[in-house]
Amino acid sequence: MTGIRHNHPTQDSTGNMLLTASILFANIDYSGLADYAIKAFVGGAIWMAFKVGGEYFSDRIKRKINGKH
Repeated sequence: MTGIRHNHPTQDSTGNMLLTASILFANIDYSGLADYAIKAFVGGAIWMAFKVGGEYFSDRIKRKINGKH
């Protein structure tokens, strides 16, 4: 009697990975995730404003020191 063996290590590890990922994603607090995304966006906007402002004032100071208005 011949039996069919299904020993495919790649399929087995992929199945385990998908199962683990689905369990992790099922336990995510989506309201907290949205809250974090909003805070990250606002923080990034503030950082960008300081970065652009710093470059603008730095260029103005350099031009003033070099005598170019």
